Amino acid sequence: MMPCYNDWEVVRLLLKQLDATFTASGQKGEVLLVDDCSSAPRPQDLAAGPYQALNRIEVLRLRRNLGHQRAICIGLSHVFEQHDPDVVLVMDADGEDQPADIPKMLSVFEEHHRTAIVFAERTRRSEDFVFRTGYHCYRILHWALTGIRVRVGNFSIIPREHLASLVVISETWNHYAASVFRSKIQHIGVPTVRGTRLAGNSKLNLTSLVVHGLSAIAVFLDVVGVRLTLAACAGAAFLFLLCLAVIIVKYATSLAIPGWATTTLGLLLIILMQIFVLVLGLTGLVLFNRNNLSFIPIRDYKYFVGQVIEIYPAHA
Repeated sequence: MMPCYNDWEVVRLLLKQLDATFTASGQKGEVLLVDDCSSAPRPQDLAAGPYQALNRIEVLRLRRNLGHQRAICIGLSHVFEQHDPDVVLVMDADGEDQPADIPKMLSVFEEHHRTAIVFAERTRRSEDFVFRTGYHCYRILHWALTGIRVRVGNFSIIPREHLASLVVISETWNHYAASVFRSKIQHIGVPTVRGTRLAGNSKLNLTSLVVHGLSAIAVFLDVVGVRLTLAACAGAAFLFLLCLAVIIVKYATSLAIPGWATTTLGLLLIILMQIFVLVLGLTGLVLFNRNNLSFIPIRDYKYFVGQVIEIYPAHA
């Protein structure tokens, strides 16, 4: 299952690589391309074949562009309800998730008796220095706010039992991998090297990347809220001690400059009030989020499905 937005030429190359990989390892499979409302028309000969290991290729076109995380959520829900597979392989349709890594991931999957989701862990990235620097800063922020280190992307293998869980987890709507970690579904990492795009340029701009990162953090909103609240309380306690120190300097020593204590104490009290308001807001946000009935993938995904077209075999 691959989300796709205007990357038709890359998909054409990737389908051939997938077929070669599955053929070499004796595997068979079906492909679902989740077309995230692409503006470029799909080529009629996108899946001309012939293929030896790919039995069927479908395109699920969405009614509107949702971004690749929500496209993955809808794709998983569609696969679960319409196909009921034993195993689902999720990967991006740009070639950076390399088909050559699939046999190794499947081997680990079988070693663990098909009871865990297997993620490809990135040991080395292929992007430029600026992107890698920004990505490492994001990893630090994510770890500080959630307590979880970012090591994986979408490239993964899902057994049926965990697919049944993911399609009823609301957080899957925002970020697939983060929802796995948040729901404590059993998962394993397999070290891989991220590849390069097979053709064209990435469709993700800076805004999309920031939204993608924030979506992952939003999955842990209650954890983030609690951590920020505790940090705010620690800051408030420190400011309270500073207030006491100002009062002691004012009345117990001769070091205070006229007007200094009043100004300093006033500024500290203003900051304390702002922290108090922040804590109230974070607490309310966390409580509201826990009581809010949100998107349930298996129930709501159909609203976004436009049409499903079988493009291989060609006669179907």
